[in-house]
Amino acid sequence: MAKTQKIIISCAITGAIHTPSMSPYLPVTPDQIAEASIDAAEAGAAIVHLHARNPETGKPDHSPAAFAKFLPRIKQSTDAVINLTSGGAPYMRIEERIQPAIAFMPELASLNMGSMNFGLFPMLERFNEFRHSWEREYLESSRDLVFRNTFKDIEYALRTCAGNGTRFEFECYDVGHLYNLANFLDRGLVHRPLFVQSVFGILGGIGTHHEDVMHMKRTADRLFGGDYRWSVLGAGRKQFPIVTLAAAMGGNIRAGLEDSLWIGPGELATSNAAQVHRGRQIIECLGFEVATPADAREILSLKGSDKVAF
Repeated sequence: MAKTQKIIISCAITGAIHTPSMSPYLPVTPDQIAEASIDAAEAGAAIVHLHARNPETGKPDHSPAAFAKFLPRIKQSTDAVINLTSGGAPYMRIEERIQPAIAFMPELASLNMGSMNFGLFPMLERFNEFRHSWEREYLESSRDLVFRNTFKDIEYALRTCAGNGTRFEFECYDVGHLYNLANFLDRGLVHRPLFVQSVFGILGGIGTHHEDVMHMKRTADRLFGGDYRWSVLGAGRKQFPIVTLAAAMGGNIRAGLEDSLWIGPGELATSNAAQVHRGRQIIECLGFEVATPADAREILSLKGSDKVAF
């Protein structure tokens, strides 16, 4: 019999989009982030995608010191691949956002592939009571926010991490970002196999229609041929419809409370693990197999957890 295709589940644990007042289940403290990561890995996530927050206010904190409070525990408790974001928060510059990847030399780090409007303000229509003063201002200020990821910024991140063996999850929020990635590939600044994370549903990026998903996939196929690894994430209530569509085509998937606070219509997800479990059900019902961390390392050509700096 032919081998069953293995699909990687990534889990984005907390992110920098949602604020603490939106869900009591959003991990904020180092202990909560560590526990959520370990539980997600036990549920089937081969990769955990990590941000850090101020434990008192929940505000995004991208200092290496903030990451140091939970990275060793996650590594000691699970074999999952640890992916450190260089996305940080949309108002941060790349020089700040790349610091954890420099300090900890992870197997995998995310890298946004283009500048864009990044509109979070529509969430003010759904949430109007906040525990912390920064939350409302954070959402409102996104009306006039450009998430800066210039060619110079991207090249800075690539060159800064070039010697530490870290590979990148290339986050592409629109078709132009795929062409940006192709440019860096042509220039020899990135190397195959590419790990392309297609992002759907952020205001300022591509939408969530099924044709949007297909268009991104067709474009990536044309630009990169067969030697790239495709993954998708859908924001908000479109998370699982998009995940299901991509998984049916053999794509890798991402879940987690960074991308959506929900598990169903009007029902908050009580944990990251609950979303991973739902993703696992989708994959297995489609006749595929969930990739282990060892599988993910092989598929993505990662250096191994023994070569990180934490």
